[in-house]
Amino acid sequence: MPSTTFRADAVLFDMDGTLTDSIAAVEAAWGAVAVDLGLDPETVIAATHGKRAIDNLAFYRPEIKAHAMDAAVEAFEQSILDFADSYQKREMHRRSSGESSAGFSTRAGLDSGESTPVLSPTSAFSSRSGSLSTPSSPTDPSTGLRRPSFATRLSDILASALPEDYSAPVFDESSNGKHMNDKQADTDIEAAWETEADSVDRSIRILPGVKDMIECIPDGRYAVATSGAKTYAYGAMTRVGITPPPVTITADDKRLKAGKPAPDPFLLAASCLGFDAKRCVVFEDSPSGIRAGVASGATVIAVCTSHERSKIEGCGAHFVVDDMRKVRCRTEGKGPTTQLVFTVEH
Repeated sequence: MPSTTFRADAVLFDMDGTLTDSIAAVEAAWGAVAVDLGLDPETVIAATHGKRAIDNLAFYRPEIKAHAMDAAVEAFEQSILDFADSYQKREMHRRSSGESSAGFSTRAGLDSGESTPVLSPTSAFSSRSGSLSTPSSPTDPSTGLRRPSFATRLSDILASALPEDYSAPVFDESSNGKHMNDKQADTDIEAAWETEADSVDRSIRILPGVKDMIECIPDGRYAVATSGAKTYAYGAMTRVGITPPPVTITADDKRLKAGKPAPDPFLLAASCLGFDAKRCVVFEDSPSGIRAGVASGATVIAVCTSHERSKIEGCGAHFVVDDMRKVRCRTEGKGPTTQLVFTVEH
């Protein structure tokens, strides 16, 4: 198989979609925001991927004041971890209570205290399930198959949850602008949400080839630069057995003037390691992250772990591979003269 070999001083990893797969939990968290605002989850999920929560929340939730934004970001990112953990917690509850998964009640799970982050029942999809098409979905590393997206799963469950005789909302002038069947529709959507939330394993996973790659790189020669804030980034990495490196640049780092697609996170990470970004390798999965890496001057290797190849091929990456198993790394020399030698299979 054709390959290319080159040398570099250090590696700058993105996190989600590159080192870890928590896309299912992230999708669910942004899907919850979308549903709560009456927006199309697929659109919101696609628009937010690879960008900082602070930037996304500022756009979708402009009512959040500046002094309250840090707390809002922390609460949102904790909801990602809650989504990631909820299935396993429910499974433990089922086993401890002697209930089978098939016979477990969604409402019983919520009453047990092991609840999925709550969706506000005050809003509904503006166009119901018909507005949800199938987006590009992440690959499940355990099977090699693409996971159905949050929007697809919720659309399917919502379609089955709505009654067969469901009709368009009927306006009643005496109801202060409310539709007569809004309450029932909201109830149906909330039930569909809870059914979907209970049935999917969104556990965070380490992606293929990541463990071997990290083990090949000497300490002090790699960093993480992520669009996630500290709560989420450290929580995700530790859940899959990755020790966050000393240089881990998160979205809430006050030294950052801008997040991806600006190059700032990668430039700061390279500087903290003591290397020129132009002598670094960036591993990324999202279009905005790839553009950030290119803008930093680094050699960018894009992995197709969260997006179809066609979605990222035009973003400027020097190499596009299926996953990190297509890249090998070895070291030459010792101490300050150490060089990282990369071989990329085409």
